Amino acid sequence: MYSNQLLNKLVISIFNKIGCSNEDSEIISKILLAAELRGINSHGVLRVKDYVSLWEKGRINTNPNVRIVHESPSTAVVDGDKGFGMIAATKAMQIAIEKAKKNGTGWVSVNNSNHFGIAGFYSMMALEHDMIGIAMTNANPLVSPTFSVERLLGTNPISVAVPAGKENPFVADFSTTPIARGKLAVMDKKGEEAPQGYVQDKEGKSSTDPNILSDGGAILPLGGDRIHGSHKGYCLGAIVDIFSALLSGANFGPFVPPQVSFLPLKENLPGKGLGHFFGAMRIDAFQTTEDFKRNMDLWIDTFKKAKPVAGQERVYIPGEPEREMEEKHKKEGIVILDKVLDDLKDVCDDIGVEFTL
Repeated sequence: MYSNQLLNKLVISIFNKIGCSNEDSEIISKILLAAELRGINSHGVLRVKDYVSLWEKGRINTNPNVRIVHESPSTAVVDGDKGFGMIAATKAMQIAIEKAKKNGTGWVSVNNSNHFGIAGFYSMMALEHDMIGIAMTNANPLVSPTFSVERLLGTNPISVAVPAGKENPFVADFSTTPIARGKLAVMDKKGEEAPQGYVQDKEGKSSTDPNILSDGGAILPLGGDRIHGSHKGYCLGAIVDIFSALLSGANFGPFVPPQVSFLPLKENLPGKGLGHFFGAMRIDAFQTTEDFKRNMDLWIDTFKKAKPVAGQERVYIPGEPEREMEEKHKKEGIVILDKVLDDLKDVCDDIGVEFTL
């Protein structure tokens, strides 16, 4: 078990070492460790090796000039200047919130960015302002549309955070596939098989190999196959791709730059980098905040009281398992897999940072 503070100190020192400012290093670490605290270790410190490898290949700008390049009273487009996605995403969500304060809603798309961690971190930024937060991002193509063997979409997550009154907020944060690439990597490190319906081989046949992506395989859309609704997962992933890339001028679908250093960049890409999309909606732009929160409490209480199926203890509200995991990890510490620790040590040795875990 490792404390959040100890991990935070090491991660900040790594990103400082490769040229990030103290402020940017703290943002990156905060978001990676938010994933660890919430039990989403596929988007936690496991990603450090990938990020540093991208920097070593010259594909990350550690001193980006993140800026607005197009704007209206309620919208903006932000250029991430090839920096770490967390930097552009944090600024973009802050802009969306400020626009919502003035205009009721704010909508910001981002281009020229990279992997931004967990989407839920950004949607939850709106909660303290009595706003609904929305965050989504496209990702490098690892997903085959229904009936295809080509990898044309990313796992393309969506997050929506909704404030409540006495109850804890509703926080949905999910990929538009049955599993994210990072979770396949965790399965591989644990020596586990992927469940049926999660991935397919390069010929389109179902597979349980969590490392199948390295052999030309693909992740399937949410639903797994047509008979179980994969066409709906395909639609969700396509919506995220269009909102994140087409609105911002980022690369879409198969043109999204890979977020791992061992895959080469394609030439003559139609857009700029990877794209994100954020929204903030002020509750009192629709009704009084008090009325909404009271009704949201009723909504949450109604669903929490739903009768569970046999063998299940309870019905969860979206965000509830992650919140409970966060409380546990803050008290007991965070478990880091041995192979992830080995990767972190290798990174520290390579760049000359003391490994303090």
